[in-house]
Amino acid sequence: MNWPACQFRWPAALLVLLLAAPAARALVDDALSFAYEAANPYAERGWIIREDAWGGDLGQGDKKAVTAQLFRGNSYIFFLATDIDGAALRVNIYDAEGNLAENKSWQRGRFAYAEIKPRSTGTYYAIVEIISSPGERTGWALVYGFQRK
Repeated sequence: MNWPACQFRWPAALLVLLLAAPAARALVDDALSFAYEAANPYAERGWIIREDAWGGDLGQGDKKAVTAQLFRGNSYIFFLATDIDGAALRVNIYDAEGNLAENKSWQRGRFAYAEIKPRSTGTYYAIVEIISSPGERTGWALVYGFQRK
């Protein structure tokens, strides 16, 4: 490769990355807005919705594990959302041994929910899944809250 050609490839590659990054970030930001919107009725009922959030994009059928430290004596709710019409999502909570640990869950199109009252303090795993989507990649966001009971 000659030097002048190399000089132009790096800036072009950097420009492509810089232009693509805001588009990917916008997908997660929009999904995050939907996740907080789903959590809002619970906040109005006294649940404390954390500012901590996770997000990304996954292909159809893909899963992602998100870890959370949960404490015995509290109840936790997890809200998963996307801004993609026609997408279906799921979130399930597992304990450190890989056992399904949630007390309740539901999935309604672009929203999914799981609730858990941990039997013991420890690390738990929220498994985020894109069941189906009209797009090749689907942006998602997961927020959670707790209530001392």
